Amino acid sequence: MTTSSASELTDGFHVIVDALKLNGIDTIYGLVGIPITDLARLAQKSGIRFIGFRHETSAGNAAAAAGFLTRRPGVCLTVSAPGFLNGLVALANATTNCFPMIQISGSSERPLVDLQRGDYEELDQLSSARPFVKAAYRIARVQDIGLGVARAIRSAVSGRPGGVYLDIPGTVLSEAIDAAAAAGTIWRVVDPAPPQLPAPEAVDRALGMLAQAQRPLIVLGKGAAYAQADNVIRTFVETTGIPYLPMSMAKGLLPDSHPQCVAAARSLALSRADVVMLVGARLNWLLGHGESPPWSADAEFVQVDIAAGEFDSNRPIAAPLAGDIGSVMSALLDRIDAHRIVAPTAWTDELAERRAHNDAAMRKRLAEDPHPMRFHNALRAVRDVLQQHPGVYLVNEGANALDVARNVIDMQLPRHRLDSGTWGVMGIGMGYAIAAAVETGEPVVAIVGDSAFGFSGLEFETICRYGLPVTVVILNNGGVYRGDEPPVNRRVSGTDPAPTVLSAAARHELIAEAFGGKGYHVTTPTELQSALTEALASNGPAIIDCALDPAAGTESGHLTSLNPKSASATST
Repeated sequence: MTTSSASELTDGFHVIVDALKLNGIDTIYGLVGIPITDLARLAQKSGIRFIGFRHETSAGNAAAAAGFLTRRPGVCLTVSAPGFLNGLVALANATTNCFPMIQISGSSERPLVDLQRGDYEELDQLSSARPFVKAAYRIARVQDIGLGVARAIRSAVSGRPGGVYLDIPGTVLSEAIDAAAAAGTIWRVVDPAPPQLPAPEAVDRALGMLAQAQRPLIVLGKGAAYAQADNVIRTFVETTGIPYLPMSMAKGLLPDSHPQCVAAARSLALSRADVVMLVGARLNWLLGHGESPPWSADAEFVQVDIAAGEFDSNRPIAAPLAGDIGSVMSALLDRIDAHRIVAPTAWTDELAERRAHNDAAMRKRLAEDPHPMRFHNALRAVRDVLQQHPGVYLVNEGANALDVARNVIDMQLPRHRLDSGTWGVMGIGMGYAIAAAVETGEPVVAIVGDSAFGFSGLEFETICRYGLPVTVVILNNGGVYRGDEPPVNRRVSGTDPAPTVLSAAARHELIAEAFGGKGYHVTTPTELQSALTEALASNGPAIIDCALDPAAGTESGHLTSLNPKSASATST
């Protein structure tokens, strides 16, 4: 577009696409509509891949998972108001899990919103987002788009990563600007997440504590996996000989089969450890808030975290190590020769004995072959197939589907397991699976409960539309937790199903067939193993509906104690 003076003009749509491309953004996850449809079209035309979803929460979950896998901010694009709010659920979850993500949402005209004049999808989105994100910005002028993108990228990935909201009113997107001037307003962010080295005295303090420990333990959290400092972490673990416990998304950072892995002896390790080194793990509810139990009352903690404000959040941290994980672990290795760190044999033998005992109990449990299937023998079949495909990315959500799969299926490679994370939120399954397939190009298996699948199941159409190599294994026991809760007779005519009961005869594989994927309905472990093998070989979209015993499963999975019971409800 040109003026009579022949000066070339551009607009906000082009400037934001140019700013994103200049900063290495090659994929956008989102859902089009007013006022950002042309932004998606232009991004795609410019070479940015646009993955269009059926719901903004799933698009946001995909962007969050992309951030975890790549250490670059995943980008989600949404429409205004309701679409923004749908995306905000995933953005808040990304912030809680420390995943770098940017949500870009179109918004209504500021003069109308600020005076509450009832504009189309009127909402003060910036104010709504701020309590739930690491940072939130609004771009009010086309010449500030480059600045806004730069601020968002650096905020998302620097320090402790998190979610960033970027608000762009529709009038800014369509605002014209001289093209030459616009080019000078965008830039590539230099070193957005610079290394942060720990203090030398902090390094020696931590190593001194580990050297004196009688029962040392290393806990690896998903922050350790995110850091992509795999070699230095492994070298430290193996050099010290200290037993380690991987949190669920840190599984595979070292192979779960590693002799120092004590996942199978978790309870003993937590209750007996006297010096605990937390690497990218927080003493939140997933680790009992650091309280006794499950921890020993006199346990002392070393903690590696880039955010110093995390220290002492639940327990005193005797040796805080503030810095990025790669730099901290390298600094520890540089000084390790000055400290004689040896994990006492009595401790490692005690853990090895418990691990062997629990492994034997698990093998016995997995050898059971009830019919209809239950969670363990179904997941035994999945495990046997995945052992032959260690490069498969595993996405896992549900209650029992999550708890049992985490214990049954070992991981051999880092960042190959994505699950419900810190919030334990349901509905991440299809978004995470799509992102894993898009960002890595590798096959993905999503193991989900039938209830969890319902939150994002229509995104299977998205999987089929883009021909992604995603197989969804639905452990279908016909209910939330389980499907055998008896109905409650009502005073009015008819009987409603119990609150936890879903459709017992659901055939989820027909969803795959409806959208052009492959569907399987299985009732035995042998059928499940055969179906999963065939689905992976096809390298395309598939759903395997696994019919389980409705009585299989426990309420709230491993979190039964967090779900209060009513005496009147349980006595009916």
